[in-house]
Amino acid sequence: MQNALALARRGLGTTWPNPAVGCVIVREGEAGGPVVVGRGWTQPGGRPHAETEALARAGERAQGATAYVTLEPCSHHGKTPPCAGALIDAGIGRAVIAITDPDVRVSGNGIEMLRQAGVDVGIGFCEDEAFEVNRGYFLRQRANRPFFSLKTATTLDSRIATANGASQWITGPEARKFSHLLRANHDAIVIGTRTAVLDDPSLTCRLPGLDQSSPVRIVVDSKLSIPPGHRLITSASDTATWIYTTERADRKKEFELTAAGALVIPVAGGKDGRVDLIAMAANMADRGLTRVLVEGGGTLASGFLVAELIDRYFSIRHPAVMGGDGIAAIASMNIQALPEMSAFTYRTSWSMGADIVEIFDRIDPPHNRE
Repeated sequence: MQNALALARRGLGTTWPNPAVGCVIVREGEAGGPVVVGRGWTQPGGRPHAETEALARAGERAQGATAYVTLEPCSHHGKTPPCAGALIDAGIGRAVIAITDPDVRVSGNGIEMLRQAGVDVGIGFCEDEAFEVNRGYFLRQRANRPFFSLKTATTLDSRIATANGASQWITGPEARKFSHLLRANHDAIVIGTRTAVLDDPSLTCRLPGLDQSSPVRIVVDSKLSIPPGHRLITSASDTATWIYTTERADRKKEFELTAAGALVIPVAGGKDGRVDLIAMAANMADRGLTRVLVEGGGTLASGFLVAELIDRYFSIRHPAVMGGDGIAAIASMNIQALPEMSAFTYRTSWSMGADIVEIFDRIDPPHNRE
């Protein structure tokens, strides 16, 4: 199952709207002892599924073998036949499943389908790890929003730029490579208007071998202020670019951005006239996104925190101090009392070059498995 989980992780950021699943097929070898005869993971775009890939590699050797699968095999006919049926047709003798699928079309039905066909089914192996791999998929199914990660790259005193806007580069090359890896294993990356206009970023994954793993690029732009000549727009026909705005946005600007290849998505606006982030999160889930990386700037980060949408926080800090005149990584949240703060629990940390990477998870996240 650990091997199957490692295979599942290969699909993170590329399989949405489907979950990232791994499958390993094992049978007794001629010399005795278990032998892996098939391996598979969910392919880009969500198809083929992991089980289909593993069965194709196993061929006739799947007969009587054991399939280790990180998520309950699907049991319904969608764009592809059900994977539970494929395992049955291949003659699998036993299926070891990490966790049930929260999708109401599947939940428990895939397991029952296998058992009705005489397949010995085990459930709950490495369940916590399997849940962690697909937390975004579970959250989309249960709460109709993606799993949001916030990443900041700051000084020790949480500054992302000098008072005049200089920010390249606060952290070192190793940390920047890690940031690109984060982009690769998320479905989408989101920034605010100010970051888009001032930085004119490309928001692509620029790691060797992962240049095809760039996420959907999203700008939260309530007034459609991003110039059509900026890189995000001029490259929109090559890399998916979504712009969330309010229903009051200028239609002429919307036409210009759409003509350039960007997808402009109007959603409800809040009392402050800005995009309602909760409405945006629901729309993202409706469009299939499961894992979204929030990169900035400070106003957008504070908005997500106030809306209680951040599930994981990646803090990358460089050992230097800029002072109070630097630009803060997180803008004002209007906290009046200590209990109002966004609370996180420590997960892990390590050094990366001269920098420190720390990961925190939100306390009491709204996506328990139950």
